Amino acid sequence: MAKLGISAKFSIAALALLALPFAFPAAATVGDARPKNAPISRAPYVTQAPIVMLKDLESGEILFSRGADKRFAPASMAKVMTAYAILDLIKKGKLSRNDQFTVSEATWRRWGGRRGSSTMFLLPDEKLTVDELLKGLITVSGNDAAEVLAIGVDGSEEAFVKRMNALAAVIGMGSSRFGTASGWPDGGVTRVSAADLITLADRLIRDHPDGYARYFSVPRLQHGKSPEGEPIVQSNRNPILGRFEGADGLKTGHTAEAGYCFLGSAKRHGRRLIMVIAGMSSEKARREEAERLMTWGFEQAEGRARVSAVGIDRPPFPQGDKARERAAGSQRLAAR
Repeated sequence: MAKLGISAKFSIAALALLALPFAFPAAATVGDARPKNAPISRAPYVTQAPIVMLKDLESGEILFSRGADKRFAPASMAKVMTAYAILDLIKKGKLSRNDQFTVSEATWRRWGGRRGSSTMFLLPDEKLTVDELLKGLITVSGNDAAEVLAIGVDGSEEAFVKRMNALAAVIGMGSSRFGTASGWPDGGVTRVSAADLITLADRLIRDHPDGYARYFSVPRLQHGKSPEGEPIVQSNRNPILGRFEGADGLKTGHTAEAGYCFLGSAKRHGRRLIMVIAGMSSEKARREEAERLMTWGFEQAEGRARVSAVGIDRPPFPQGDKARERAAGSQRLAAR
């Protein structure tokens, strides 16, 4: 065999070095054992709450559910249905935000001095617009506001409750029944499920986005005067509004029967979550559970979004490298 010259040997060695990057993909950085784009494993949500539900509104996925179909007393979360009924009338042109209703003496007596009742501190013969009453209904959970709206729209609370139940059936709240516009204990008539409350919040946000933005994230409300003549200012009851990034509305509830409850929503980076918790033992427990559940939910959703968006890294075939392309095709066939 003829001996190769020195220059030829150097040429062959150089070509071999140039071919190495194509023959062997770059090695992973030491210590990075997990593939860069592998799905992120997350711990399951652990809770002592008897009723919990969390939904990703965009995908429709239920991220967590416990006792979702159990019927329970919603307390003031029923006011979300009252608000939906009012917003539905406004959308259909049958009611205006500027329409005025008058507070009856009976409404004032029923709610003005009742202990444990949330109120706007409305006075007899006071005239308020629908806009003002909706803010009082949602921001400070005014039972008096709920009754004034119900009577103003349909002449009696009983007639308005029929409207609420008819609308609930239309939007798919099959497990729910309402007995009052306020959610005040009514001998077991008013009952909902967490799944139905999620449906209600979903429909309200989708059907009435302007109303949702206008009424459900008001941080505080000033209305009425104290016996000393000072303005009465009440903060929004929402436990995560202003505390949790993206939180923007819906409603708390509390009675001795229902415990501390919350129907809430938050939106981050275009993704909206809706949650329900019920039967909590205190305001503090409700707030902490709500924040923890929402934090977990967004971590779940954002983790999946990152994996989906990034996909799987595959080094491209170098142009003209037919041998590696054929080899990869053989591997795919063998894997079938």
